[in-house]
Amino acid sequence: MSSRRGRGAPAREISAGGVVVRAGEGVEDAQIVAIVPTRRAADGSRVLGLPKGHVDPGETELEAAAREVREETGILAEPVCQLGETRYWYRRDGRTISKAVSFYLFRYLGGNTEDHDDEVEEVRWIGLRDAQTALSHASEREIVVQALARVEEGLPQDR
Repeated sequence: MSSRRGRGAPAREISAGGVVVRAGEGVEDAQIVAIVPTRRAADGSRVLGLPKGHVDPGETELEAAAREVREETGILAEPVCQLGETRYWYRRDGRTISKAVSFYLFRYLGGNTEDHDDEVEEVRWIGLRDAQTALSHASEREIVVQALARVEEGLPQDR
């Protein structure tokens, strides 16, 4: 009986990601970097989202978030603070997966958005306020709301 329960137990994934803010003259000009992954949504549509990925063994969530930002966007960024965590379920290969993603706010330092890995189809800068409606997933749009609140409190200027 216990082996049956073990087979049916949902898998768990821990990931981390980032909201990279490039400051402008003011909050209205601030932008974030977003990605279009090569993997499509369940309905086949393109997804516009935040860079994120699995936490590797021996890696902290913040280290994973910084690594994923660099790998998926080509951007170099400096961590500012933790924004929050999203939790959701999804299905892959007939299995239910429980996923938790910790997000961090990053300040843009430099880099080239053309220098992203092959898991990403496109990297683009979008307005911070626009991202509240443009991102595909509601949980990521909520993380952007948290980022906007932090930026409105004052984000260190780009170097």
